[in-house]
Amino acid sequence: MLRRFLSRAALGAALLYSPLLARGQQPPQRGDTLRLSIEDAVTRAQRQSDAARTALAQLDAAGAQLDIARATALPSLRITGGYTHTYASARGSAVSPQFLQTNSYTVSGTFNQPLFQGGRELFGIRAASRLRTAAQLAEQDARTAAGLDAQRSYLLALLADRLVAIQRSNLTLASNRVSQAEQLQSGGRAARYDVLRARVERANAEPLVLQAESEREIALLQLKQLLRLPLDQPLALTSHLDGAVVGATLAAYSPDSIDVMLAADSRPSVRAALLTARARHDAINVSRADLLPSFSAFVTGGVSAFPTTGLPPLVGERYATGENGCAPPTGRSFCYNGGFFKDLAAGVQLSWNLFDVFRVRGNIDLAQAQAQLADVEYDRQRQAAALEIAQAGAELKRARSFFQARQEASSEAQETFRLASLRYDRGLGTQLDVSDAQLAQLTAETNEARAAVDLYLATAELAYALGRPIPLPPSAPSPVRATSTSSLLP
Repeated sequence: MLRRFLSRAALGAALLYSPLLARGQQPPQRGDTLRLSIEDAVTRAQRQSDAARTALAQLDAAGAQLDIARATALPSLRITGGYTHTYASARGSAVSPQFLQTNSYTVSGTFNQPLFQGGRELFGIRAASRLRTAAQLAEQDARTAAGLDAQRSYLLALLADRLVAIQRSNLTLASNRVSQAEQLQSGGRAARYDVLRARVERANAEPLVLQAESEREIALLQLKQLLRLPLDQPLALTSHLDGAVVGATLAAYSPDSIDVMLAADSRPSVRAALLTARARHDAINVSRADLLPSFSAFVTGGVSAFPTTGLPPLVGERYATGENGCAPPTGRSFCYNGGFFKDLAAGVQLSWNLFDVFRVRGNIDLAQAQAQLADVEYDRQRQAAALEIAQAGAELKRARSFFQARQEASSEAQETFRLASLRYDRGLGTQLDVSDAQLAQLTAETNEARAAVDLYLATAELAYALGRPIPLPPSAPSPVRATSTSSLLP
């Protein structure tokens, strides 16, 4: 029966996590045991999580958009050059041979400085700057959320390990009671019914240990997946959560004095939504700039050469007829050495779309619609943040009350079991009394362990909802046995 239970548990875990292995390129080789503290888990999650890396890429994209927006207001300088070899020229044959230039070399440059663009560049830069700040806030929120997920997964793995220890302790107590009942039966102080009952209780405790170990393996697999660790990597959790220290440390977190709406406005996601909405309103002014003219100043210059053969000289020169043996061709009164001659011009350019109303009107309407959608999204984010803060505050109150009650119940359950065992040893109590006390102790210890984790997670959720840094749980270094999930992997 136990073998069947173990095989089913292993098969179920393997089927559940086989898609995770299929997504990888190659199954990583198993290395040495990785000792992982909760601080290391948070740091790795903030650096390796998909959400954090996506937010960082979006931040880079927003920074590039800001650079592009700034470029519209800055001067530009473009250099071009080319070479042309003319085999036949219709103009040179029909009009004048002077238009026939066999080889042409050109190098030119254009300097352009925008003077007025209807405010397009100013509003564009401001909108891009706000979007970049919003991306920074989103990246900060993504890193915080990744750290919270890592802490939650780490603590759940610690809780699973604690439950394994509790179930094993329960099994040890049941086994000791079987031995004690057999000794009392041999001495004539207990009936066979008491021995059978003790054996049944021990047999019922064994599957609970196996179930707790399976749940611990699954919790460790989930932690490795979140931290992007190899699933067959042996892992040792080195942090230990102290319930009493957690309760004392988190006592300063009080949700009673929180202004929900004011706290919602300071949350990074809400601030990012507000900046995005303002950027969308700036985009309306960018679209309206198409209704106004634009002015720019330019300077163009370059050099051109038309040698008959070979490469041109660097400096172009002209000769009169008879000078240096100059004999110009028909239709030309001078000669030149085929070198480079310069061009230079400057001016002011005006551009104005006088009849493009429908396109401009459409762009303005589109920008206004997008601004309205951004306003709605900001209001939704703000209301959702306020609700989340209120819920996190209520959950913290519940978790704190539950934790205090579970601490008291656990100590009382331990004392009850000790007294019940002592009464049974002296013949003043029954085995049923001991069994009931042991079950109560098991339940109280399990609830106390869960209450400590719930209290911290409730505090962390409130800190995240308020947009504050999430505190690491107070813990003491406590080496946990190295755990491997190789038995669950193909």
